[in-house]
Amino acid sequence: MRTAVTDLLGVDLPILAFSHCRDVVAAVTNAGGFGVLGAVAHTPEQLDIDLRWIEEQTRGRPYGVDLLIPTHYAGEETGGLDVSSLHDLIPDSHRRWLDDLLDRYGVPRLPAGDEGEVREFGGMRIDPKSMAPLLDVAFDHRIGLIASALGPPPEHLITRARAAGVPVAALAGSVEHAVHHRDAGADMIVAQGTEAGGHTGQIATMVLVPEVVDSVSPTPVLAAGGIARGRQLAAGLALGAEGVWCGSVWLTTEEAETPPAVKEKYLRAGPGDTVRSRSITGKPARMLRTAWTDAWEAADAPKPLMMPLQPILVGDAMRRINRVAHQPETGANELVTYFVGQVVGSMRTVRPAARVVLDMVAELVDVLQRLEQLAADEAVSPS
Repeated sequence: MRTAVTDLLGVDLPILAFSHCRDVVAAVTNAGGFGVLGAVAHTPEQLDIDLRWIEEQTRGRPYGVDLLIPTHYAGEETGGLDVSSLHDLIPDSHRRWLDDLLDRYGVPRLPAGDEGEVREFGGMRIDPKSMAPLLDVAFDHRIGLIASALGPPPEHLITRARAAGVPVAALAGSVEHAVHHRDAGADMIVAQGTEAGGHTGQIATMVLVPEVVDSVSPTPVLAAGGIARGRQLAAGLALGAEGVWCGSVWLTTEEAETPPAVKEKYLRAGPGDTVRSRSITGKPARMLRTAWTDAWEAADAPKPLMMPLQPILVGDAMRRINRVAHQPETGANELVTYFVGQVVGSMRTVRPAARVVLDMVAELVDVLQRLEQLAADEAVSPS
């Protein structure tokens, strides 16, 4: 299938797979799609290791890297603060409330010597100071796309990508954001509906995509949010998109590094079991609704902090919860959550990532044949 996106990226299928797992990225790329590695929590050293591994596995096939580059964040006045300065900005009242929450659910403390270093969510790199080394690593490799999430691509990124011949994508949850991204120099707009997992706006994919397509043409658009099968791929194309951007569907694949307790929740969840919450990153992000998200909405809960303070605040708490979420003698399983979209209701089985791609394509062909038959029937029916 040829679209403006497949031509721009040099791939066979207009299916872009966002994942924090390098195994998923490689599997989708090898299946004819285009894997995009979410690298916001990587260290430069780990990113270099993962990109080398992806290149070895994909043997020259193109892939991309996604980084969070928000417009506003704590310490933006000085281009970012060091970790100790950021820790000092977190109110003690937030720490006490969070410790009390975990104590109420019987979540044990981390082993001695293992606390204090925020590795999972607090390690996000979102300011120019900490982002620069990741960009250096990414552009040292043969990436085929760099994606900017949570804001328009900054001028320095556009300049560097142009010099390297690397297309730039930017995620948008509104028409206004999409136009801003295009004007900033993005080569591709990801129109992401509110039903998507992770950071989202409030407009549904069905409404958002055609509005964005009309507003940024001829810049190609990818449809995102609620897309996990061929019928939804067909719908995105019918809305004017040149391809789709999928994230949630890969979380229950065989290759995914999703913690077992979370994967089990995904497989049991329905489309109404998600909520937009600021409780992990400080910005609205769709995730499984659990006792954790409910607690942050309670009357006694503190207001979530801005990025990156909220990830730093909850980083150790997330580690404590995930560490014992499989142990029934604690209440950690009630708290454990992770990002996922409303399409989680259709994620009922564990499949290889390549199988997901092939199933999407097969169902897309069925849809196109059905539409072709409907058109043919209409052409021969009496007026």
